[in-house]
Formats: sequence, C-alpha cells, structure tokens
Amino acid sequence: MRRSYPKTRSVFTWLLPALIAALITALTPLAAAGAGSDADRVVSVADRFYEFVLRTLPETAYFAGVELERHDGLRDNSPAAIAAMQATEDELLAALDGIDAAALRGSVHWITLGVLRQTLEAARDLRVCRYELWGVSQMGGWQLDYTQIAELQPVGTAELREQALQRWRRMPGWIDREIENLKAGLAAGYSTPKSAVRRVIEQLDGLLAIPAAESPFASPAQRDGDEAFRQAFIELVSDGILPATRRYRDFLAGPYLSQAREALAVTANPDGRACYEASLRAYTTVDRSPEEIYALGRSTVAANSERVVALGKAAYGLDDFDAIIDRIKNDPQDRFESKEQLLEFSRATVLRSREAIPAWFGRVPARDAAVEPYPEYQDGKGVSMRYEPGAGDRPGVFRISLYQPEEQSRGNAEATAFHEVWPGHHLQVALAQEIEGLHPVTSITWYSGMGEGWARYSESLAAEMGLYQTVTGPIARLAWPARGMVVDPGIHVMGWTREQAIAFMRQSGRFTENRLEEMVDRIAVLPGQLTAYDTGGLEILALRELAENTMGEAFDIREFHDRLLENGALPLSYLRAHIESWLENRAP
Repeated sequence: MRRSYPKTRSVFTWLLPALIAALITALTPLAAAGAGSDADRVVSVADRFYEFVLRTLPETAYFAGVELERHDGLRDNSPAAIAAMQATEDELLAALDGIDAAALRGSVHWITLGVLRQTLEAARDLRVCRYELWGVSQMGGWQLDYTQIAELQPVGTAELREQALQRWRRMPGWIDREIENLKAGLAAGYSTPKSAVRRVIEQLDGLLAIPAAESPFASPAQRDGDEAFRQAFIELVSDGILPATRRYRDFLAGPYLSQAREALAVTANPDGRACYEASLRAYTTVDRSPEEIYALGRSTVAANSERVVALGKAAYGLDDFDAIIDRIKNDPQDRFESKEQLLEFSRATVLRSREAIPAWFGRVPARDAAVEPYPEYQDGKGVSMRYEPGAGDRPGVFRISLYQPEEQSRGNAEATAFHEVWPGHHLQVALAQEIEGLHPVTSITWYSGMGEGWARYSESLAAEMGLYQTVTGPIARLAWPARGMVVDPGIHVMGWTREQAIAFMRQSGRFTENRLEEMVDRIAVLPGQLTAYDTGGLEILALRELAENTMGEAFDIREFHDRLLENGALPLSYLRAHIESWLENRAP
C-alpha cells in the first residue's frame, strides 16, 4: 500500500496514506452484540478513540473514506498538542485494562478490542522514536500528504469554500512549526539521513516550480467556479503557503542538511534500537526480534531462490540463479519503449485481472479501480508506487511511476499491478468498505502485517489464477520476496552499508538502479516497514495450508479468501485466531 499504501509510522506521530483502512465486518458466524460490561467498555473506548482521532487528526478521514461534518480542521503539530494526544492515548489504553478478550470471542467486540489494543500499544511504544522531531520523509512527508488533501478538499458551496479558506490559512504557520520541531530534533540528536533529505528537497523544488494558480495546493480554487473564492485561495497559496514551503525548503537545504546524519540506520538516533524494535512490532503486529526476522528472511530467500531456478530451467534451460536473473534483466522484449506503453500495459493488466476475480472470491467489491501516473514533479524523486482508496463515487487509484520506462520490466509491472489492485490492495480495501458490522473505529486503522501481507500473497495467487502473461513475471516475483526481511534489519541493526544493501537487492533483478537507490532511502525513513510484507504473506500462506489440511477435499478457495478478508486488516494474531475458530466451528 507506498502504499503500496502508504507506509505509516504511527497514527499519532505523522499522518501518511497508510492510515487508510476499510470498514470491516464481523466474525462468521456473528454472535449477538450482547450488553455485558466488557462489551460496553469496549464500545465506550472505541467511541472516544474514534472521536479523538477525527477531532485531532481530521486529515485521516480523507485517506480512510470517512465523512466529516466539517472540513476546516488541521492537525496541531505543536509539542503541547503532541503531549496532550499522548496523555489521551494513555487514558484510553488504561480504560481497556481488565477486559477479558476470551469472554468476547465470537462477537464484534473481540475484533474492536484487538484493534484498539494494537493501535494504542503501538502508539505508546513508538514514542521512543520521537518521529515528530525528524519528520522529513520523501515517502509520506507533509509535502506529499497535504497536496493530496488539497485535491480532496470539498468545495462547491459558500460554506465549503469558507471552510477551505479557514483550513489552508493555517498551513503557513503549520509549516513554520515543522521547522521548529526539526530544530528541536537536531538539538536533541534526532535527524533524517542526508540522502533522504536531499530527495525531499528535490520534491519541494518540483513543487515550488509550479505557478501558484496551477499548484496542487490550489486545487480547491481550480475546482470551484466562484471567482472571488478562486482569487482569494490562489492569493493564499501564492502569498502564504508557497513562501512557507520555500522557508522549509531553504531550512532543509541549509542548516538541516549540514547537521543531518550520514548513517542510514535509525540506531544512529537516540534510543535507536528500541525505536526499531517498536517499529517492527507496529508494522508486523508480531513480536519478533530483528535477528529473528533477519534469519527467517534469509531462509525464505533461499527457498524462493530454489523455486526461481526450477522456473528458470523450464523457461530458459538455465540452472543458475544469477544467470536466470541476468537473462531476465537483459531481455529486450521485457522492457517498455515509452511511458505511454507502460501505462497502457498496466491498465490492460488491471482489466484482465478484474475479469478473473469471481472464480476465486465469493464476494467481489463493486468499486472500480483506475491506474494513474504520478505528477511529474513527484515521479522519480523517491516515491513508491501505491494504492489510494476510493470513497463515494471516486474509484480506487493505483498510482504508478512512469519514470525511466525503458528500464522497467513487464514482468515486474504485472506483479506490481496484481499487488496494488486485483487481487491485491484494491480488492481488499474496496471489499471492506462495503461491509457493515464493526465499530467505525476500524475504518481509521491499518496494519501492514496483514495489509501488505495480503498484497504479497496476491502476487503468488495471481500465478495460480493464470494472470501472468509474461515469462519473466512468475520468475521475477519470486526473486524479491523476503529480501525486505533481510535488508531492513540489515541496514538498521546489522551494520549494512548502502552499497551492501543495494548489492543484495540487485540480486533479485526486480528494480532499476534508480529504484535500488530509492529503496535504500525508503528503508531509512520507514524503519521496519519493509519486513511487514513477507511477515504477513508467510502467515497467510500458513493459514491457507492449515485450512487445506483441515478441510481436505472440502476446501474451497473462494470460501477461504472470503473468511480471510471479512474482518479487514487485523493484527496477525487475531487473523490466525479467526481462521482457527472458523475451522473449528464449521459444519462437518
């Protein structure tokens, strides 16, 4: 999910597109809600948490498909506000003490309790990272998120126009406070690596080069026919938002860059090891040490390499991993000639995969998905391809990079489309958006362990579905998985250099040289996130094997997929418990 989606650090430290999630259904079969004290307490905390997030982080709604009553709110990024938010988190988490999860099993409240505990505990544990003091990110910094929010800002009536002006008039001050937060971070020893800072500067330069009337920040004015509003909003962008953006850019290029850390590893920041361990738990939703994840990644890469050799021998008559990858990388038939060809190929892949979905899923979401390129000022500057959920009449969007199309692989383009759209993120999120049942708090939570795990599983499922039309796709999609479980802790804990990380990822043959450089900087600013894909993917494969062994000939892949997705993106422990309960309670 970025994204794929977007890749978030914490709901309470920075808002990224990874805050997106889906409205999820109850367990099957669903027990009566009941009026027990534990259930009442869960609902009470969930109500307060939901209201708290939408009040203090109103931007969340635009990425979660949640309707807001007003559209004039802006997250308070001051130290006092952050401290107040943390106090509320502690209060809400304490309110869950003593609730017996086992007594709620089989009800919607069991899921709600799991979501609350996972989210609040992760937010508490992630405080050690002090992410608010080094929030410079080419993956999901404010320069990306708030331009997207501007494009989603409702207009069209006098009241909505006034709300838009109220929100965006506060943006210059918000940006200036970010500068102060970064100054405090430098004084305390926290910073983002120089290589990532340079990417953000490049993104800001592209943004600042656009005339005010055409700026993404001016989207509300571009979409409203009121001339007075249009002039006032463009003036706000020209005289307020863009000058503040320039101040931020100049601060990064000057004082910040000169003092930012050279080291990629988060362990170069204070309490870096504790931060990395907390980030791993938040992203994966499992409690494994960096060393355990590294070891599991190594063994999985070795097993995948054997499968690559088997496929390569059948396709090319080659039995050496490196020779097979070299054959793929140097196949001129596997490359694109233009941006237009890459875009057309990806759109055709999405359409083809959508047609195959009903044979593999009992429930198919009605929401459509579009494939759209990144704007030029962002493309090739560190952002990853991602999925953006739809809302209302707006379709989901697979945001694709068209940078250096002649270097991009057709097989990798197929695997990425399956990961992001059908049967990957779009199916998962759009399906969840249609289902009613659980508390709406579940619409503002997202767990990469299951969310990205499902997308990784979808790459392999697409092979079963016969969706790959390239020779390279089924081979290439096996060469990369689990390498993130190795290179991420490799960089942050094992002392890997930039060159060592790039060399290891290059072996997979999946990325261009530019993307390899981008991947290293992505790992640097999102410590732990890349481990979630295969942590979740391996667990989903294990649950499928469990279901197949338990059900024997009665196993139905459509039923398994429906049961797996019917509760949205859950912590992996809850996902396993749900599948085990389904298998135990299903009719003989």
